[in-house]
Amino acid sequence: MDFLRPASWEEALAAKAEHPTAVPIAGGTDVMVEINFDHRRPEYLLDLNRIGDLYEWETREDSVRLGASVPYTTIMEQLRAELPGLALASHTVASPQIRNRGGVGGNLGTASPAGDAHPALLAAGAEVEVASAARGTRLIPIDDFYTGVKRNALQPDELIRAVHVKKADGPQQYSKVGTRNAMVIAVCAFGLALHPETRTVRTGIGSAAPTPVRAKAAEEFLDAALAEGGFWDNGKIITPSVAKQFADLCAAACNPIDDVRGTASYRRHAVGVMARRTLTWTWESYRGTRHTEGAA
Repeated sequence: MDFLRPASWEEALAAKAEHPTAVPIAGGTDVMVEINFDHRRPEYLLDLNRIGDLYEWETREDSVRLGASVPYTTIMEQLRAELPGLALASHTVASPQIRNRGGVGGNLGTASPAGDAHPALLAAGAEVEVASAARGTRLIPIDDFYTGVKRNALQPDELIRAVHVKKADGPQQYSKVGTRNAMVIAVCAFGLALHPETRTVRTGIGSAAPTPVRAKAAEEFLDAALAEGGFWDNGKIITPSVAKQFADLCAAACNPIDDVRGTASYRRHAVGVMARRTLTWTWESYRGTRHTEGAA
């Protein structure tokens, strides 16, 4: 196994163009596990740790440009207000040591359906910034990024440079089921974001289908129910029947498997429970915000 260690982004793209099979490594929290267990033996490892740009983030007017290697700890500590769903997801990642090393770019590169960041990125409506030496930079909508089990939309000569995540314009939540409280791969996970500016809702489901997915039928149902009932304006409590239908549609969006961490039926059930709970939490937060603004 050869080890490539570029000193700049341009050198990294040139190395990837010359060696398309090279596996990028930054935090290494996914790649090194696979190598240590001999599940993967790449011909080249492309070390990105010397590229400072990947560890930087920029807060813009309506979004955050998050470098691919910005650690989960930084997201938790510095970007909780702008990216609350992703900050909550970051809290669930493994241990403090791994949160200090791992970043969203690694989750996206691995594209495992169990990656903790995916549901939050889907719910927030993110775009993945990728680049190649030959074709330059492009943005891939998160909905188009996952193409199969541990496969993504990257071309062989492309690298992930950053993720563009819309700033939260409403409450966001994230929930995860695991076999214990820490250092565990998700049995299933669920992200939810309210978008009052567009009066829409977005979801994200992890570890309950071959790829991370949105529950689009559930979103459409809830968008219509909130609009028809005037909920965005009147701030009333969402009725139990609406919450149940939303939860059932989220569970129906799953296509899980049985494995050592959980059964398919349990995953569907758990996603439905998480959907109902996160809807309750986010809507109560939205109602509280409206009450505060009205009082002001």
